[in-house]
Amino acid sequence: MRSTCRGCSLRFEREPGYFIGAIYLNYGLTAGLMIGGYFALERFTSLEPASLLMVCAAVGVVVPILFFRHARLLWLGVDLYIDPP
Repeated sequence: MRSTCRGCSLRFEREPGYFIGAIYLNYGLTAGLMIGGYFALERFTSLEPASLLMVCAAVGVVVPILFFRHARLLWLGVDLYIDPP
């Protein structure tokens, strides 16, 4: 990630442990997609349970990697909304 915002020069890097909440957001989204996806695929497809679990495992590996930066920025946005500078 960049160290500061190009537009407003907001510093993204914070003290150690600041982005623990972003980990919770990322985990919650991933778990929700895995659980919801499993039941949706179970209902609307004829895949075997082992295939469903493999699809959900792939989602569980790919989504946290792709959503990492967005979760951090979302957490930073929540912090700025609650405690503006």
